Amino acid sequence: MNIAKLLCLFITPLFFLSNSPAFAYVEKDTAVLRVMNKAAGKTQIVPVKVGDTKQYDGLNITIRSCKQTDPFDAENHFVFLEIYTKADERIFSGWMNHNEPGQNPLQDDTYDVWLEKCE
Repeated sequence: MNIAKLLCLFITPLFFLSNSPAFAYVEKDTAVLRVMNKAAGKTQIVPVKVGDTKQYDGLNITIRSCKQTDPFDAENHFVFLEIYTKADERIFSGWMNHNEPGQNPLQDDTYDVWLEKCE
C-alpha cells in the first residue's frame, strides 16, 4: 500500500470528525425546580444551588450539576440531582431535561419534580 492511500485512510476520518457539531454547555450555579405536592394540591418553585441540599416538604433535594446549552444553540437545561425522603430513602437520582420533562421526571406517589431552568 502506498503512502498516499495510507494518508487518505487516516486523514479522511479526521476531516469528518472535525466538522461534526460540538455540544457545549454552560455551567450554572442554581437549578430552579417546580415541585408539586399532590396530597396538598400545590406547586411551588424551588431554587437550589449546585452542591447544596434543600429541604422542601418531605423531600431533601441535592443538586450535583446544572447546565445550559450553548447560547448559540436551541436553549435547553439539564440538571443532575438526587432526591431523598426525610426518612433518607432515595427516590430519584439522575439527569432531568427541561425540554423533555417526561423523559426522566420524578413521579412519586406524593411528589412530582421538574426542571424549570438553570441560572
